Amino acid sequence: MIAAKPLTISRPQIRSVAEVIRPYIRRTPTMDINASELGLHPAQLTLKLELFQHSGSFKARGVFTNMLLREVPAAGVVAASGGNHGAAVAFAAMKLGKPAKIFVPTVSSQAKQDRIRGYGAELVVTGERYADALAASEQWAAATGAMKIHAYDQPETLLGQGTLGLELQEQAPNLDTVLVAVGGGGLIGGVAAWYGDQVKVIGVEPETAPTLTWALKAGEPVDAPAGGIAADSLAPRRVGELMFSIAQAHIRNVLLVSDEEIIQAQKVLWDALRIVAEPGGAAAFAALFSGRYQPATGERVGIVICGGNTDRAIGN
Repeated sequence: MIAAKPLTISRPQIRSVAEVIRPYIRRTPTMDINASELGLHPAQLTLKLELFQHSGSFKARGVFTNMLLREVPAAGVVAASGGNHGAAVAFAAMKLGKPAKIFVPTVSSQAKQDRIRGYGAELVVTGERYADALAASEQWAAATGAMKIHAYDQPETLLGQGTLGLELQEQAPNLDTVLVAVGGGGLIGGVAAWYGDQVKVIGVEPETAPTLTWALKAGEPVDAPAGGIAADSLAPRRVGELMFSIAQAHIRNVLLVSDEEIIQAQKVLWDALRIVAEPGGAAAFAALFSGRYQPATGERVGIVICGGNTDRAIGN
Protein backbone atom coordinates (compact mmCIF):
# COMPACT_ATOMS: atom_id res chain seq x y z
CA MET A 1 0.00 0.00 0.00
CA ILE A 2 1.34 3.42 -1.02
CA ALA A 3 0.99 6.26 1.47
CA ALA A 4 -1.05 9.19 0.24
CA LYS A 5 0.94 12.22 -0.83
CA PRO A 6 0.58 14.69 2.08
CA LEU A 7 -1.07 18.01 1.41
CA THR A 8 -1.92 20.50 4.11
CA ILE A 9 -4.56 23.07 3.28
CA SER A 10 -5.25 25.39 6.18
CA ARG A 11 -8.18 27.60 6.94
CA PRO A 12 -6.00 30.74 6.80
CA GLN A 13 -4.89 29.76 3.30
CA ILE A 14 -8.48 29.29 2.17
CA ARG A 15 -9.48 32.62 3.72
CA SER A 16 -6.62 34.33 1.92
CA VAL A 17 -7.62 32.80 -1.40
CA ALA A 18 -11.24 33.83 -0.85
CA GLU A 19 -10.12 37.46 -0.66
CA VAL A 20 -8.07 37.13 -3.85
CA ILE A 21 -10.86 35.62 -5.94
CA ARG A 22 -13.76 37.55 -4.39
CA PRO A 23 -13.98 40.14 -7.22
CA TYR A 24 -14.21 37.36 -9.81
CA ILE A 25 -16.73 34.90 -8.40
CA ARG A 26 -20.30 34.97 -7.16
CA ARG A 27 -21.33 34.39 -3.58
CA THR A 28 -23.93 31.81 -4.52
CA PRO A 29 -27.19 31.60 -2.58
CA THR A 30 -28.50 28.93 -0.25
CA MET A 31 -32.05 27.59 0.13
CA ASP A 32 -33.38 26.33 3.45
CA ILE A 33 -36.17 23.75 3.45
CA ASN A 34 -37.45 20.97 5.67
CA ALA A 35 -37.04 17.50 4.20
CA SER A 36 -40.67 16.78 5.13
CA GLU A 37 -41.71 19.17 2.33
CA LEU A 38 -40.28 16.59 -0.07
CA GLY A 39 -41.90 13.65 1.63
CA LEU A 40 -38.75 12.70 3.48
CA HIS A 41 -37.96 12.11 7.15
CA PRO A 42 -37.91 15.51 8.90
CA ALA A 43 -34.50 17.18 8.76
CA GLN A 44 -33.34 20.72 8.11
CA LEU A 45 -31.80 21.02 4.65
CA THR A 46 -29.63 23.80 3.28
CA LEU A 47 -29.03 23.60 -0.45
CA LYS A 48 -25.89 25.41 -1.60
CA LEU A 49 -26.85 26.54 -5.11
CA GLU A 50 -23.43 26.56 -6.72
CA LEU A 51 -24.99 25.95 -10.13
CA PHE A 52 -25.45 29.75 -10.14
CA GLN A 53 -21.69 30.26 -10.09
CA HIS A 54 -19.99 31.84 -13.13
CA SER A 55 -19.79 29.28 -15.97
CA GLY A 56 -22.46 27.15 -14.28
CA SER A 57 -20.51 25.23 -11.64
CA PHE A 58 -18.17 25.50 -8.66
CA LYS A 59 -15.16 25.12 -10.95
CA ALA A 60 -14.68 28.87 -11.38
CA ARG A 61 -13.37 29.07 -7.81
CA GLY A 62 -10.40 26.82 -8.41
CA VAL A 63 -9.69 28.18 -11.88
CA PHE A 64 -9.50 31.83 -10.81
CA THR A 65 -7.27 30.78 -7.91
CA ASN A 66 -4.87 29.17 -10.38
CA MET A 67 -4.84 32.09 -12.78
CA LEU A 68 -4.47 34.77 -10.10
CA LEU A 69 -1.83 33.03 -7.96
CA ARG A 70 0.31 31.56 -10.76
CA GLU A 71 2.09 33.36 -13.58
CA VAL A 72 0.29 32.75 -16.88
CA PRO A 73 2.75 32.53 -19.81
CA ALA A 74 2.26 34.13 -23.20
CA ALA A 75 1.04 30.77 -24.51
CA GLY A 76 -1.91 31.02 -22.16
CA VAL A 77 -3.60 28.17 -20.35
CA VAL A 78 -4.64 24.65 -21.24
CA ALA A 79 -7.01 22.28 -19.49
CA ALA A 80 -8.65 18.91 -19.85
CA SER A 81 -12.21 18.59 -18.72
CA GLY A 82 -15.45 16.68 -18.90
CA GLY A 83 -16.92 20.10 -19.56
CA ASN A 84 -17.47 22.16 -16.39
CA HIS A 85 -13.79 22.75 -15.65
CA GLY A 86 -13.19 23.64 -19.27
CA ALA A 87 -16.05 26.13 -19.21
CA ALA A 88 -14.61 27.72 -16.06
CA VAL A 89 -11.12 27.95 -17.58
CA ALA A 90 -12.57 29.48 -20.74
CA PHE A 91 -14.59 31.98 -18.70
CA ALA A 92 -11.66 33.00 -16.51
CA ALA A 93 -9.34 33.30 -19.51
CA MET A 94 -11.88 35.54 -21.23
CA LYS A 95 -12.20 37.76 -18.15
CA LEU A 96 -8.43 37.99 -17.63
CA GLY A 97 -7.55 38.38 -21.31
CA LYS A 98 -5.56 35.15 -21.69
CA PRO A 99 -5.63 32.56 -24.49
CA ALA A 100 -7.08 29.19 -23.57
CA LYS A 101 -7.24 25.77 -25.21
CA ILE A 102 -9.60 23.16 -23.78
CA PHE A 103 -9.60 19.42 -24.44
CA VAL A 104 -12.79 17.47 -23.73
CA PRO A 105 -13.81 13.85 -24.41
CA THR A 106 -16.72 12.82 -26.58
CA VAL A 107 -18.93 12.26 -23.51
CA SER A 108 -18.87 16.01 -22.84
CA SER A 109 -22.39 17.37 -23.31
CA GLN A 110 -23.20 19.75 -26.13
CA ALA A 111 -24.26 22.35 -23.57
CA LYS A 112 -20.80 22.32 -22.02
CA GLN A 113 -19.03 22.39 -25.37
CA ASP A 114 -21.17 25.32 -26.50
CA ARG A 115 -20.40 27.19 -23.30
CA ILE A 116 -16.64 26.70 -23.75
CA ARG A 117 -16.77 27.98 -27.33
CA GLY A 118 -19.05 30.83 -26.29
CA TYR A 119 -16.39 32.12 -23.90
CA GLY A 120 -13.91 32.28 -26.77
CA ALA A 121 -11.60 29.35 -25.97
CA GLU A 122 -10.29 26.94 -28.57
CA LEU A 123 -12.02 23.59 -28.09
CA VAL A 124 -10.69 20.15 -29.03
CA VAL A 125 -12.93 17.10 -28.66
CA THR A 126 -10.81 13.97 -28.38
CA GLY A 127 -11.05 10.49 -26.88
CA GLU A 128 -13.90 8.80 -25.07
CA ARG A 129 -13.12 9.72 -21.45
CA TYR A 130 -11.50 12.44 -19.37
CA ALA A 131 -8.19 10.56 -19.19
CA ASP A 132 -7.89 10.75 -22.99
CA ALA A 133 -8.46 14.49 -23.00
CA LEU A 134 -5.97 14.90 -20.16
CA ALA A 135 -3.24 13.10 -22.10
CA ALA A 136 -3.86 15.31 -25.14
CA SER A 137 -3.78 18.48 -23.02
CA GLU A 138 -0.47 17.48 -21.46
CA GLN A 139 1.03 16.96 -24.91
CA TRP A 140 -0.12 20.45 -25.91
CA ALA A 141 1.33 21.99 -22.76
CA ALA A 142 4.68 20.29 -23.33
CA ALA A 143 4.80 21.52 -26.93
CA THR A 144 3.72 25.12 -26.32
CA GLY A 145 4.59 26.03 -22.75
CA ALA A 146 0.95 26.77 -21.90
CA MET A 147 0.12 26.62 -18.20
CA LYS A 148 -1.81 23.52 -17.21
CA ILE A 149 -4.79 24.04 -14.93
CA HIS A 150 -5.72 20.66 -13.54
CA ALA A 151 -9.38 20.07 -12.80
CA TYR A 152 -8.74 18.66 -9.33
CA ASP A 153 -5.16 17.51 -8.67
CA GLN A 154 -3.57 20.93 -8.11
CA PRO A 155 -3.04 22.74 -4.78
CA GLU A 156 -4.52 26.00 -6.08
CA THR A 157 -7.58 24.14 -7.37
CA LEU A 158 -8.21 22.58 -3.97
CA LEU A 159 -7.73 25.92 -2.21
CA GLY A 160 -10.22 27.59 -4.52
CA GLN A 161 -12.83 24.88 -4.04
CA GLY A 162 -12.30 25.18 -0.30
CA THR A 163 -13.78 28.67 -0.48
CA LEU A 164 -17.16 27.06 -1.08
CA GLY A 165 -16.89 25.46 2.34
CA LEU A 166 -15.97 28.78 3.92
CA GLU A 167 -18.91 30.47 2.24
CA LEU A 168 -21.37 27.74 3.18
CA GLN A 169 -20.32 27.89 6.82
CA GLU A 170 -20.87 31.64 6.85
CA GLN A 171 -24.33 31.18 5.36
CA ALA A 172 -25.31 28.11 7.43
CA PRO A 173 -23.07 28.04 10.51
CA ASN A 174 -24.85 25.23 12.37
CA LEU A 175 -24.75 22.36 9.91
CA ASP A 176 -24.19 18.84 11.22
CA THR A 177 -23.48 17.20 7.85
CA VAL A 178 -22.51 18.25 4.32
CA LEU A 179 -23.15 16.03 1.29
CA VAL A 180 -20.81 16.65 -1.66
CA ALA A 181 -20.60 14.93 -5.05
CA VAL A 182 -17.28 13.28 -5.91
CA GLY A 183 -15.55 13.12 -9.28
CA GLY A 184 -11.83 13.76 -9.15
CA GLY A 185 -12.23 14.97 -5.59
CA GLY A 186 -11.24 18.62 -5.89
CA LEU A 187 -14.52 19.96 -4.52
CA ILE A 188 -14.92 17.56 -1.63
CA GLY A 189 -11.19 17.79 -0.88
CA GLY A 190 -11.40 21.56 -0.55
CA VAL A 191 -14.63 21.47 1.44
CA ALA A 192 -13.30 18.78 3.78
CA ALA A 193 -10.07 20.75 4.26
CA TRP A 194 -12.14 23.74 5.34
CA TYR A 195 -14.47 21.91 7.72
CA GLY A 196 -11.95 19.43 9.09
CA ASP A 197 -13.82 17.44 11.71
CA GLN A 198 -16.30 20.20 12.63
CA VAL A 199 -19.08 18.58 10.57
CA LYS A 200 -19.59 15.24 8.89
CA VAL A 201 -18.44 15.60 5.28
CA ILE A 202 -19.91 12.78 3.21
CA GLY A 203 -19.07 12.05 -0.40
CA VAL A 204 -21.59 10.90 -2.98
CA GLU A 205 -20.60 9.28 -6.25
CA PRO A 206 -22.32 7.26 -8.95
CA GLU A 207 -22.24 3.48 -8.74
CA THR A 208 -20.91 3.65 -12.30
CA ALA A 209 -17.90 5.77 -11.26
CA PRO A 210 -16.84 4.74 -7.71
CA THR A 211 -13.48 6.49 -7.75
CA LEU A 212 -13.20 7.52 -4.09
CA THR A 213 -14.93 4.38 -2.83
CA TRP A 214 -12.34 2.20 -4.55
CA ALA A 215 -9.47 4.47 -3.51
CA LEU A 216 -10.37 4.36 0.17
CA LYS A 217 -10.76 0.59 0.02
CA ALA A 218 -7.37 0.22 -1.68
CA GLY A 219 -5.63 2.78 0.53
CA GLU A 220 -4.56 4.82 -2.51
CA PRO A 221 -6.05 6.27 -5.70
CA VAL A 222 -6.73 3.46 -8.19
CA ASP A 223 -8.46 3.20 -11.54
CA ALA A 224 -12.20 2.67 -11.29
CA PRO A 225 -15.03 2.38 -13.82
CA ALA A 226 -15.79 5.70 -15.50
CA GLY A 227 -19.26 5.67 -16.96
CA GLY A 228 -22.88 6.47 -16.31
CA ILE A 229 -25.20 9.42 -16.69
CA ALA A 230 -22.78 11.80 -14.95
CA ALA A 231 -19.71 10.66 -16.90
CA ASP A 232 -18.96 14.19 -18.13
CA SER A 233 -18.51 15.47 -14.57
CA LEU A 234 -18.07 12.63 -12.06
CA ALA A 235 -16.04 9.99 -13.91
CA PRO A 236 -12.33 10.85 -14.18
CA ARG A 237 -11.18 7.22 -13.66
CA ARG A 238 -9.38 7.95 -10.38
CA VAL A 239 -9.37 10.60 -7.67
CA GLY A 240 -6.51 13.04 -7.31
CA GLU A 241 -3.39 12.19 -5.37
CA LEU A 242 -3.41 15.51 -3.54
CA MET A 243 -6.91 15.24 -2.11
CA PHE A 244 -6.55 11.66 -0.94
CA SER A 245 -4.84 12.36 2.38
CA ILE A 246 -7.57 14.93 3.09
CA ALA A 247 -10.18 12.31 2.28
CA GLN A 248 -8.61 9.78 4.61
CA ALA A 249 -8.45 12.32 7.43
CA HIS A 250 -11.73 14.19 7.11
CA ILE A 251 -14.32 12.50 4.87
CA ARG A 252 -16.63 10.52 7.11
CA ASN A 253 -18.18 8.24 4.49
CA VAL A 254 -18.78 7.81 0.76
CA LEU A 255 -22.18 6.77 -0.58
CA LEU A 256 -22.99 5.33 -4.00
CA VAL A 257 -26.11 6.26 -5.96
CA SER A 258 -27.51 4.75 -9.13
CA ASP A 259 -28.13 6.56 -12.40
CA GLU A 260 -31.85 6.08 -11.82
CA GLU A 261 -31.60 7.73 -8.41
CA ILE A 262 -29.71 10.68 -9.92
CA ILE A 263 -32.42 11.08 -12.57
CA GLN A 264 -35.10 10.99 -9.88
CA ALA A 265 -33.20 13.60 -7.87
CA GLN A 266 -33.09 15.87 -10.93
CA LYS A 267 -36.84 15.50 -11.31
CA VAL A 268 -37.54 16.27 -7.66
CA LEU A 269 -35.28 19.33 -7.69
CA TRP A 270 -37.20 20.61 -10.70
CA ASP A 271 -40.72 19.62 -9.68
CA ALA A 272 -40.50 20.77 -6.06
CA LEU A 273 -37.97 23.62 -6.20
CA ARG A 274 -37.62 24.59 -9.86
CA ILE A 275 -33.88 23.92 -9.75
CA VAL A 276 -32.34 22.64 -12.99
CA ALA A 277 -29.30 20.55 -12.02
CA GLU A 278 -27.14 18.50 -14.31
CA PRO A 279 -26.69 14.85 -13.27
CA GLY A 280 -23.45 15.51 -11.42
CA GLY A 281 -25.03 18.53 -9.77
CA ALA A 282 -27.92 16.42 -8.47
CA ALA A 283 -25.82 13.49 -7.21
CA ALA A 284 -25.44 14.72 -3.62
CA PHE A 285 -29.18 15.35 -3.39
CA ALA A 286 -29.78 11.85 -4.79
CA ALA A 287 -28.16 10.34 -1.70
CA LEU A 288 -30.76 12.01 0.49
CA PHE A 289 -33.83 11.48 -1.66
CA SER A 290 -33.01 7.83 -2.39
CA GLY A 291 -32.52 7.06 1.30
CA ARG A 292 -28.86 6.17 0.86
CA TYR A 293 -28.31 8.85 3.49
CA GLN A 294 -30.93 9.00 6.24
CA PRO A 295 -30.53 12.00 8.54
CA ALA A 296 -31.65 11.92 12.12
CA THR A 297 -34.74 13.87 13.13
CA GLY A 298 -33.84 17.54 13.19
CA GLU A 299 -30.38 16.99 11.70
CA ARG A 300 -29.09 19.99 9.77
CA VAL A 301 -27.79 18.81 6.41
CA GLY A 302 -26.03 20.88 3.77
CA ILE A 303 -26.25 19.64 0.18
CA VAL A 304 -24.07 21.11 -2.56
CA ILE A 305 -25.90 21.43 -5.89
CA CYS A 306 -22.66 21.86 -7.74
CA GLY A 307 -23.54 22.28 -11.42
CA GLY A 308 -26.32 23.17 -13.85
CA ASN A 309 -24.76 22.83 -17.28
CA THR A 310 -27.20 20.62 -19.11
CA ASP A 311 -28.97 20.65 -22.46
CA ARG A 312 -31.30 17.80 -21.55
CA ALA A 313 -34.86 17.80 -20.34
CA ILE A 314 -35.02 16.89 -16.66
CA GLY A 315 -34.63 13.15 -16.25
CA ASN A 316 -33.53 12.53 -19.83
